[in-house]
Amino acid sequence: MSDEQERPPAKATTLKDIAEQTGFTINTVSRALKNKGDISAATIKLIRQKAEELGYIGNVMASSLRSGTTKTIAVIVADVSNPHFSIAVKEIERAARMQDYTTFILNAYEDQEVERKAIQSALSKNVDGIIICPSQGSENNLAFLERTGTPFVLLGRHLEDDTMDYVVSDDEKGGYLATMHLLELGHRDILFLNAHHSISSSRERLAGYKRAMAESGFAVNPELIREVPHLTGGVKNELSEVIKSRLAYTALFAFNDMMAWESIYVLNKHHIRVPDQISVVGFDNIQSRLFVPFPLTSVSNAKGKTSRKAFEILLKKMHKQNSGKRYHEVVDTRLVVRESTRSLL
Repeated sequence: MSDEQERPPAKATTLKDIAEQTGFTINTVSRALKNKGDISAATIKLIRQKAEELGYIGNVMASSLRSGTTKTIAVIVADVSNPHFSIAVKEIERAARMQDYTTFILNAYEDQEVERKAIQSALSKNVDGIIICPSQGSENNLAFLERTGTPFVLLGRHLEDDTMDYVVSDDEKGGYLATMHLLELGHRDILFLNAHHSISSSRERLAGYKRAMAESGFAVNPELIREVPHLTGGVKNELSEVIKSRLAYTALFAFNDMMAWESIYVLNKHHIRVPDQISVVGFDNIQSRLFVPFPLTSVSNAKGKTSRKAFEILLKKMHKQNSGKRYHEVVDTRLVVRESTRSLL
């Protein structure tokens, strides 16, 4: 028989083991590990050191059965490969960790069925709350989530009837700022590569685009407004068709930075130089967190503030604070000008 077969199974360290090693009662050990205020800092430090030395791991399941909470939240986003969502998730996780919550992430890929399964998966783990950037076009999943009674907050998007709590950026202002910047540079034919109109931020950025055009006295050319899948890789076919059609435009405004960078890649493949021939503006200001070789003019939507605010609201809902209050938070946007745009004047 091998040594591995002869070795008895490892026995999990218990509160009793820590109590015996430290000389404190099991109750004191338990309260010290929970950082209770009636236990001295010196005692907490000693007990925590011994617990770590013995390899103690708290029984989350047993604790959740006693307290009725799991100290976990789920974050459901469209596509975590998009740095915008990665940054948002990181900010939520950081804020949650400071309140002793564990976060786990689920992708929905803008797919209603995948999103439904993500919600069900989160609920099956008895999460205390959910932050979700919903795939829009059908509200069935959100209605289902609302019926479960689990606290949740919408991030980045909201419903037209505004019946649920949300934190969004000022997308209409962002669309206006991006378009006005290009108009002020002398551009008149501005191609707008937008996401599907079912998404609230898509509709609002388009409204900002149209407002800037109207205020400047220019008619909107419907041919210059294109809806494309905004998951990574969705721009190539649409923009290639636009280029082949020889539609006249001197600037491009993209729904988000990922679409803007993909647009620049496609333009380069067709030997169209940015910004010498085409100016490009994105949305999300990902370069505030990531160093990308090509500096992109972009609308900043305060990703950190938006994400932290979403968690703060979820925390209040989980703790049943201000019961019945509806939270509709709109975070300001601003334009960050870099080298992807140039004047025609």
